[in-house]
Amino acid sequence: MAFEPLVPLDEFNQQLLSQVHPSDWINPQPSGRYNLVVIGAGTAGLVTAAGAAGLGAKVALIERDLMGGDCLNVGCVPSKAFLRASRCVAEMRRGSEFGVRLESPPQVDFAAVMSRLRKLRAGLSTHDSAARFRGLGVDVYLGAGRFTSAETIQVGDRTLPFRRAVIATGARATRPTIPGLEEVGYLTNESVFNLTELPRRVAVIGAGPIGCELAQGFARLGSQVWLIDKYDQILPKEDPEAAQIVAAAFRQDGVHMVSRAVVERVVRDGPDTVLQCQVAGHTEEIRVDSILVGVGRSPNVEGLNLEGVGVAFDLRTGIQVDDALRTTNARIYAAGDVCSTNKFTHAADFQARIVIQNALFYGRGRASALTIPRCTYTSPEIAAVGLDEQSAREQGIAINTFVQPLDKVDRAILDGEEQGFVKVHVRQGTDQIVGATIVAAHAGELISEISVALAGKVGLKRLASVIHPYPTQADAIRKLGDAYNRTRLTPFVKQLFERWLRWTR
Repeated sequence: MAFEPLVPLDEFNQQLLSQVHPSDWINPQPSGRYNLVVIGAGTAGLVTAAGAAGLGAKVALIERDLMGGDCLNVGCVPSKAFLRASRCVAEMRRGSEFGVRLESPPQVDFAAVMSRLRKLRAGLSTHDSAARFRGLGVDVYLGAGRFTSAETIQVGDRTLPFRRAVIATGARATRPTIPGLEEVGYLTNESVFNLTELPRRVAVIGAGPIGCELAQGFARLGSQVWLIDKYDQILPKEDPEAAQIVAAAFRQDGVHMVSRAVVERVVRDGPDTVLQCQVAGHTEEIRVDSILVGVGRSPNVEGLNLEGVGVAFDLRTGIQVDDALRTTNARIYAAGDVCSTNKFTHAADFQARIVIQNALFYGRGRASALTIPRCTYTSPEIAAVGLDEQSAREQGIAINTFVQPLDKVDRAILDGEEQGFVKVHVRQGTDQIVGATIVAAHAGELISEISVALAGKVGLKRLASVIHPYPTQADAIRKLGDAYNRTRLTPFVKQLFERWLRWTR
């Protein structure tokens, strides 16, 4: 499924297209067999192609839409530019808390917000451009790729023979089957960043990461927002205490959260779009101007002739791979959103590195060995890595949990960012870290220290001995190390210390 057309076609979007899908691009003529043919030029495909070419492999890269994939074009890059603008507005509104007063409320120029977004996206697009990858020694083919045999892929009128192939076609926004929705029309992350006017009223369907980030962003920029979800809790995959803190922040920003709700039908009533919902057992109507759908991602597996080359897949979960990221066809690998439950740019990046090892060099890289953190970029952010309390219970792992509230961390107090915590789980009776959740203004930055410790098997006791600059919010992690060490000071050990000190007087 192709990306939504880029609008408006201003200088920034024209610059973007000239980099990631130039209209005058001429596909090369294949000469001999490729060591690796990669279908899809999102993060997984780009890293695979660049890494393999850098090692001397003969590589082809195929992209039917825009190079850079979701991350550059409709995901990480534009969404974070959007959220930065909304955070700026929120900070200005809080100015009086810090003794900074505005003579009038901040005014949002939404067209300028989106123009900045397009400008920054265009500027970053050079990293993912067709010309750059050609310069790296990769043969770039723009067009739809399709397997024609176990060792050839067709792109337009070109036939590409390969020794190994990698499917990195990513995923797209899931389209829910709600009566009337298609007729009325709606936005997804693939079209929302084309807006140039701020919707007055927005209904966001789905309280996962995409829905939550954009719901808060629109509310802060001035839209009236309803966040509709079927679960009791927003961000249902996250720690419940963490989600509660974010929900409180949403309420403060004016987001109307509609939980335990199912949208049964969407209709047009004059200028209004009306969502007819079942909410906790009763019927409710929500009237808006725009609907934004964020109910998950569906893998791009259609049109590749996977059946013809023996690659097993599921329309919902994607391509079936083993721990080496090899498909059911031993010559073909997959990486990124098309085959992974961890649909993150950084996960796709490191899966691509495993594919390079295993496809080209008979390596033994394993996807299960990756330590993959995640972050939802709400305000405050939620970041997590490893196990949480529920997953530890499900796996039968006994844990001890240490929590450091941010309202007891000096820098968080000084920043006015006391709402949050750092929570670390260790294997019971040890300091071995098995997981962590952080809720903080910059939780995505803080989680990396825990990720390094988890991947490097550094215990919580050791983190207590690492000197952290004062004052920083990361000092919360060191405080947890101290909290663990205090648990080792049992009455018996304390008694021994007291005897020693009396003896040495």
